[in-house]
Amino acid sequence: MKFQSIILIAAVSLLAACGGNQKPVDISAPAAKSKTGTETGIVTEKALSSNARLPGQLKPYNEVNIFPKVNGFVKSMYVDRGTIVKKGQLLVTLEAPEMESQLQAANSRYLQAQENAVASKEKYQRLKEAAKEPGSVSPLDLDNASAKMRADEAMAKSEQSNVASVRTMQGYLNIRAPFDGMIVQRNVSPGALVSPGKGTDQPMLILQDISKLRLEVFIPEDYVDKVDLTRPVNFTYNAMPGTKQTARISRSANALGSMRSEAIEIDVENKNGNLKPGMYAEVHIPMLSGAKSLLVPNQAIVRSTEHEYVIVVKGGKAQLQDIKEGLSRNDSTEVFGNLKAGDTIVKHASDEMRQGDAVN
Repeated sequence: MKFQSIILIAAVSLLAACGGNQKPVDISAPAAKSKTGTETGIVTEKALSSNARLPGQLKPYNEVNIFPKVNGFVKSMYVDRGTIVKKGQLLVTLEAPEMESQLQAANSRYLQAQENAVASKEKYQRLKEAAKEPGSVSPLDLDNASAKMRADEAMAKSEQSNVASVRTMQGYLNIRAPFDGMIVQRNVSPGALVSPGKGTDQPMLILQDISKLRLEVFIPEDYVDKVDLTRPVNFTYNAMPGTKQTARISRSANALGSMRSEAIEIDVENKNGNLKPGMYAEVHIPMLSGAKSLLVPNQAIVRSTEHEYVIVVKGGKAQLQDIKEGLSRNDSTEVFGNLKAGDTIVKHASDEMRQGDAVN
């Protein structure tokens, strides 16, 4: 009975509502979406970040490919990969049997020339003594003897120089280290025939000086005039993430290379030998404090396989402007291109918008 009363009251209330000004709401109909315009932003000009993060790579301070200076066969090898050597240390001994024959021949010619020079000198001295007696020796004979003596002496000196040259060539059979360092590559064994080579040929040995290393960093073209060469540089090695080091820029190329970048070098001491050539580092390059750059919101940059661009709004129309990216911040990115501070750009751009599209 009670349940029936409740139903009756509900029915009366529903009839009362229908009879009034209110109408029932159709809750199945979708809610209307508010139409808004495209969100835009502006290009801002702000001071450049205090530093730029760029990759660097360690290079040996000195490195040389060791070739022989003369043709020969490898007789003995005194070093191998990983050997620490000192300047002047004997690395390889070559043998060249024909060079010994050349030395003997040169010595023989020198001895013969020296004997001729001694004989000519003695003959001249005798004629000179005899010429003291008037009419005993003609002046012409004395002059001829003097000329022969000088010629033989000159020939003896020439042969002596030839002997010294052959001895020098023999010295080239002993190959020594040009500086302190470590042998990092060995390509020959005893018995191998070796000869003077070009830079593209395979060397006998590769020697590197790793007591000091060069940290090489390439500065992009857009930053070369903004680097502060007077301030210290901070860097961290990828293989040693917890170790931060500080040094100064030692030298710069002052020219752009094939990658449109300028190479700078930072000298790094390696007394304990923990650092290896080829290791990579993240380098924080200090920038000039007065340098300013154009910044756009990160979402305003459209990246495709062909180019990077932002969408500039001019006269209510979209214009695609190519840019190059620079340093990135949390919410903005440095850009380079045909832009100026205050330009209006689409804040949340996409590749669906085309050149000349209307921007509401």
